Amino acid sequence: MKRVSLAKRKTIYDLAELAGTSASAVSAVLNGNWKKRRISSQLAEKIIRIADEQGYAPNMQASVLRRERSSIIGMIVPKYDNRYFGSIVERFEAMARERGLFPIITCTRRDPDLEMEAARAMISYQVDYVIATGATDPDRITDLCAAAGVRTVNLDLPGTHSPSVISDNFQGALELTRRVLDNCEKELARKAPLMFVGGRGTDHNTSERIRGFRAAHHEIGITPDENLILACGYAPEKAEQSLKALAEGIGELPHGMFVNSTISLEGVIRWIRRSDHYGERKPQIGCFDFDPFVALLGENIEMVRQDVPKMLDAIFDIIDNGISDRHLIEIMPIAESMA
Repeated sequence: MKRVSLAKRKTIYDLAELAGTSASAVSAVLNGNWKKRRISSQLAEKIIRIADEQGYAPNMQASVLRRERSSIIGMIVPKYDNRYFGSIVERFEAMARERGLFPIITCTRRDPDLEMEAARAMISYQVDYVIATGATDPDRITDLCAAAGVRTVNLDLPGTHSPSVISDNFQGALELTRRVLDNCEKELARKAPLMFVGGRGTDHNTSERIRGFRAAHHEIGITPDENLILACGYAPEKAEQSLKALAEGIGELPHGMFVNSTISLEGVIRWIRRSDHYGERKPQIGCFDFDPFVALLGENIEMVRQDVPKMLDAIFDIIDNGISDRHLIEIMPIAESMA
């Protein structure tokens, strides 16, 4: 078998010889320190061009050196497995490229250690911005990035150390709960409390949705049962297990429920079908999330769709205008009836 010999990797000494300058000058240009060394822009451009031609550095690195900005923008997301985060990623990529930015996106699975690892990696790529989406500790990411001179914006979950763009979780949950309570009253001919399923009680979004859930009950003179608020996490199996345990503990469950995401909804539907708890009479459900395929499950589900286009418009307005004050922007979600 004929062996394929690989070309020898070029060194800064090879580049220095080709550019007719010193190795230290090449190193300064490649490290972005050429202005401090008072190296002329003409020589810097020449070194960058030769480095490109010789395959020494990626074009993106050369761009960093030429413009003193990388034009790279990073996004950290917790999940890819639902329509909401998928639509955020897809639209973010398109909007970044429209602005001549190169997007880097990584999924951190709601793991705070992976979030910090991702932020450090993005800093090493000299990103201009990091968008922390649904981060467990956005302020920790902001502080790390700020120490490296990198700006951050929080999306989906807010922080206090940099600007944040989120859904109006209280108003969205208030409206969704009103609609499910009304659907239950129409079907049962009486007012009845709902269950709340999914999410983490410690995060801002879930706590605000629970607040809206409670407020809607109080509006019609019902005190929600705190034992029926199951902030059990987002995983489908957690929703299924929590409903199973609750049914075994108290018997008959309410006829209506507020489900905190389509991920949790998967576990809810699985439990309903496996347990046959409701028999032929399907419960009334409201889901704080959106997927058009839910319409195939029947007409008993109300949804709210988080307004991703408006949220990302607000994100890029912050970036385009260099806004750095620590304000919170809340975008009202859109009610969707699956009937």
